[in-house]
Amino acid sequence: MKKTIAVIAALSVAAVTVLSGCGAKADSQANGGKVKIRFASWDNAEDLDKQQALVDQFNASHDDIEVSLEAYGSEYDTKISAGMGSGDTPDVLYMWDYPSYYEGLEPLDSYIEKEGADYKDNFYDALWPYNSKGDSVYGIPVGFTTHALFYNKDIFAQAGVAEPTNDWTWDDLMAAAKTITEKVDGVKGFSFQMKPDPYDYEMYLWSNGTAFVDKDGNLDGNLNSGKAVDAVAMFQNMEKDGYAVATEKNGTDEFRSGQTAMYIYGAWSVSTFNEDGLNYGIVDIPAFAGAGHDSVSILSSSGVSISKDSKNKDAAWEFVKYWTGEEMNKARIGYELPALKSVVESEKILDDPANAPFYSMLEQSSGYTPASFIVDNWSELKDTLDLTFERVYNPSTMEDPAAVLNEAVSEMQ
Repeated sequence: MKKTIAVIAALSVAAVTVLSGCGAKADSQANGGKVKIRFASWDNAEDLDKQQALVDQFNASHDDIEVSLEAYGSEYDTKISAGMGSGDTPDVLYMWDYPSYYEGLEPLDSYIEKEGADYKDNFYDALWPYNSKGDSVYGIPVGFTTHALFYNKDIFAQAGVAEPTNDWTWDDLMAAAKTITEKVDGVKGFSFQMKPDPYDYEMYLWSNGTAFVDKDGNLDGNLNSGKAVDAVAMFQNMEKDGYAVATEKNGTDEFRSGQTAMYIYGAWSVSTFNEDGLNYGIVDIPAFAGAGHDSVSILSSSGVSISKDSKNKDAAWEFVKYWTGEEMNKARIGYELPALKSVVESEKILDDPANAPFYSMLEQSSGYTPASFIVDNWSELKDTLDLTFERVYNPSTMEDPAAVLNEAVSEMQ
């Protein structure tokens, strides 16, 4: 998701030589000079200088293409929507909400095919559904994060509980959370969101063998299935039993201050915890004991796309390849997780224990498509799910999960 992807890069980057393609040269010759490409960014002011340095690097290596960076910031969606409505969309643009915008984007399947099988295979398989709509690819992955289980090593040691491992099930987590709550004053063993983002929450249903909807978008028998009820009820039961707390925000504040021993989140908080000097660890999300497969994570992913209105699509593709290529993946290390397998291997990304769980969760999460990419009325369904989860997890209500999920299905029929 856009709000969660840090698309920033280091200023100090080794020089990159990128060969321009034949299509770009044809565009250049047709215009009698450099092809002008507009590139829309959603980043804020403090990151734009870093992006501009990388755009300048591309321009310096091409005598036939010139890219201009356009900073839209918090008005990104408004300006992109207006541009698509008037036929004035930038040639290349950051993208995450493909279900809303794909009709204004250029399908990239033919471009990818021309690059050869190795090109697409170098990106992690799980990223493609998040940069596609239907059977077409509309964006090339730039950055991502999965979710993983964070735990406080000091609290585990104080409670005398063995630290989590990648083999943990939810039964293991619940047992540890109960012991920690009983033995460490003022600390809850686990925290989760009282009002979880429905987009994120679907990963728990996937992990237990179900989903919000099936491939045809049907809610009944999915959102209200027995497996869905079990997943939703598990969190409520931990809250009722007193060894988990439902937080108002995302749980980072409680974990950071030592009020909770475990929580599940993306890679965004790693740098903050490191700055704090927090003694923490990260492992895979626990699996459901009866599911018969590993846990699954939602992805927060961003890509770059080409506007359907662009008059210089070949030149735009050259820039897209540059921005999503190996050197740019390397340039953004430390700010985002590389999307290319070759970079992960060459830069030994998995040697860092703070990175490895996000990649193991990525590998485990291949083949899953969020409901937001399947149903046409996602905004309406999201509103219904927002209220559903609050009714289940708000300590002042704690309604029956089965009844509330059935009601949600009935409301959406």
